[in-house]
Amino acid sequence: MANRKNWPDYILNPQAGGPNPLQKENYISGRACDHYNRYEEDFDIAKSLGHNAHRFSIEWSRIEPEQGKFNEKEIEHYWQVIKALRKRGIEPFVTLWHWTNPLWIRDIGGWENKKTVEYFLRYAGKIIQTLGQEVKFWIPINEPTIYTGLAYVMGQFPPEKKNLFKADKVLKNFITAYKKTYLLLHKKLPGVMVGNANNIHYHLPFNKKSLLDKVAVKLLQYFRDWRNLKWTDGFEDFIGLNYYFLDTIKVVPFNGRFILFDVRNPNKWISDMGWEIYPEGIYHNLKKLKEKNLPIYITENGLADAKDEKRAKFIKNHLKWVHKAISEGVDVRGYFYWSLLDNFEWDKGFWPRFGLVEVNYKTMERKIRPSALEYKKIIEANAITE
Repeated sequence: MANRKNWPDYILNPQAGGPNPLQKENYISGRACDHYNRYEEDFDIAKSLGHNAHRFSIEWSRIEPEQGKFNEKEIEHYWQVIKALRKRGIEPFVTLWHWTNPLWIRDIGGWENKKTVEYFLRYAGKIIQTLGQEVKFWIPINEPTIYTGLAYVMGQFPPEKKNLFKADKVLKNFITAYKKTYLLLHKKLPGVMVGNANNIHYHLPFNKKSLLDKVAVKLLQYFRDWRNLKWTDGFEDFIGLNYYFLDTIKVVPFNGRFILFDVRNPNKWISDMGWEIYPEGIYHNLKKLKEKNLPIYITENGLADAKDEKRAKFIKNHLKWVHKAISEGVDVRGYFYWSLLDNFEWDKGFWPRFGLVEVNYKTMERKIRPSALEYKKIIEANAITE
C-alpha cells in the first residue's frame, strides 16, 4: 500500500463514494471509472466544458490478449471511441502504451526482452492499419523514464526490481520501439504528428551555494528527464511535456562513505499526494525544450485535490507561466489537464482525485467540479480570467 505520511486527514474519511485507502478495495482497479462503457457521456461532458482535444490510451492487452491473436471486437470499440470524439469536434491524441503490458509480455520478461520491441511494433502496426486514418496525433510511449525508474530503480512498480543495468536496458528498448514506431507511422500515414509524452520534473538545489547539491540537480535532470529526449533527436514531430511538481535536492551522507540524493521540499503548497506545486517550473522546462525547435504539447499537468480547493488556482498559475514562455518564442500548441475524470492512480489506488469531473465509484455518477467551470472560462476567452 501507499505510504500514508503525505495523506491529508480527510482522505481517511472518503467522500463521494471513494474507497478508504486503508482497505484493500482501494487497490483493486476493477471497472475503475467505467469510462470504457461511458465514453459517450464523458465526451459530452468534455465538449460542454469547451475541450477541443482529448488524449486517451489504447490498451494493448485488450487488442492482443494472446500472442499474435488480435481481438477485432476491441479494435471496433476503439474505432467507436475515435468516431465519438470526431463527431463532437474533439481531436484525438492516441497513446499506444501507458505502462501496462499483456500478461504474455510479462511472461517473457517484459521490456527487458528485446523481442518485446518486435511484438510492440506488430501491435502498433495493427492499430495503424485499422484505426490510423482517423488519427493525426500519436504518442507511442508514455513516460518511459518514469516507468523505468519506478519499476527498475525504485522497485515500486512491477516487476519490482532494483537493477540499474536492467533499467538502462529497458529504457533503450523503449527508445528503439519508439523510433521504429515513428518510422512505421510515417510510412503508413504520411503527414501524421508523432511524439512521446515525457515527464519532466523541475529540480532546485536545497543549498544554492552547495556544489554537491548543484551537481546532484544536474545529474538528476539528465538521467531522470533529459537523456531519453536526446536519444530521440530526429524522430519527433512534437514534444509531449508532462509536468507536475518541483523536487528540491539535498545531498546527504550514507554510512559515512556514500552520498545520496534527498528531496527536501519546502512544502509551501502541495497536492493531496504531497507533491510540491511549483508553476514556475513549467516555464523553465518549456524554455529548455525550445532548444529542440519543435512544437510542444503539454500532454499532462494536474494535481490530486479531493476538495477542489487548489485546482483552479493551479491551472491558472501554470497557464500564466505557459503564456510567458509563448511570449518568449516557445512554440506551445496545446494543453491537456490531467485528468478529465477521477481515475485509478496506479499504486495509490482510487483515493487521489485528479479529475475536473468527480466520479462516485459506487454509482458511477459524474459531477462537474467548480474548477472545471473556471477552466472552461479560460478556454472560451482564450485568456486567463480573474
